[in-house]
Amino acid sequence: MHKTRVIPVLLLGARGLEKGVGFRDRVYVGCPRNAARVFNAHRVDELVLVDIVATPNCRPTRVDYVQEIARETTMPFAAGGGVRSLDDMRRLLEAGADRVVLNTAAVENPCLIESGASRFGSQCMLVSIDALRHPDGRYEVFTACGTRPAGIDPVEAARIAEAAGAGELLVTAIHRDGTMSGYDVDLVRRVVDAVNIPVIAGGGAGSVEHIAEVVLRGGAAAAACGAFVVFYGKRRTVLITYPSVRDLRAVLPEERVRNRDLVPPPDMTAARL
Repeated sequence: MHKTRVIPVLLLGARGLEKGVGFRDRVYVGCPRNAARVFNAHRVDELVLVDIVATPNCRPTRVDYVQEIARETTMPFAAGGGVRSLDDMRRLLEAGADRVVLNTAAVENPCLIESGASRFGSQCMLVSIDALRHPDGRYEVFTACGTRPAGIDPVEAARIAEAAGAGELLVTAIHRDGTMSGYDVDLVRRVVDAVNIPVIAGGGAGSVEHIAEVVLRGGAAAAACGAFVVFYGKRRTVLITYPSVRDLRAVLPEERVRNRDLVPPPDMTAARL
C-alpha cells in the first residue's frame, strides 16, 4: 500500500505567489522562494509549481523561479505552465524540476504527452486536468487557467492522457478551488475508476478530514492543497502550514502515513513570507 502524499500547489502569478477561489479573484500570498523554503522545512512530500500567467501570455514557465526552488529545497517537485514543446520540458527538467506539469497542451495536443514520455519517461509527465461541474451535474474540462471550455469530460481526458503516456494525473475541481469546503470526491472517484495510473485530487482541501475522505472514499493516491496550506482562519491570513504526522494519523490508517522522522531535516531555517 502506497503512502498518501500531501502536495502543496504554488501558483505563480504576475506579482509572485497568488491564490484565489474558483480560479478567480487571486490575491498575493508571498514569495515563491521563501514559501518553498518553509515547505522544505516542513519536509513536505512533494511540491507543484504552476506558472498561471504563462499560457495567457503565450510564453513558457519562468525557469528562473524553478531554479530558485531547486536550490532552496531537497523535496521532489513538478513545474509547469505554458509547456508546449519538448524544449519547454527539457528546460524545466534541466532547471531542477523532477516532473513537468502539462495542462492546456495536454488537452489540445495529446501527442505532446506521448513525445514527452518517450523522451523523458512517463514518470516525468504529470497531466493536470481542471474540471468544472455544471448546474446539471455534467463535468467539463477547462483549459487556459480555467477560462476556456474544452468540450470534453474529465474521464475521457484522463483516459486519453493515460493512453498517451502520462505517469500521473492531477484532477482539480474548479468549483471547489480555494473554498476549503472539501474535495469533489465523486469527480475524483470517476477518474480513479477509469484509469490505472495514480490520481492526485485537487480543489477544496480545508482539513485533514477532507484529505482522508478523498483518499479513502475517492481513491486518490495523493491530495493537492492550496488555500489549506497558505491561509489561516476565517480572515484567510497568509500563513504557511502543513499537516503534521499526528494529524494525518488521526484520520488515516497508520500504514498510509509517511513517517517524516525518517527523512533527514534540511540544513536551513524556515523563512517567513
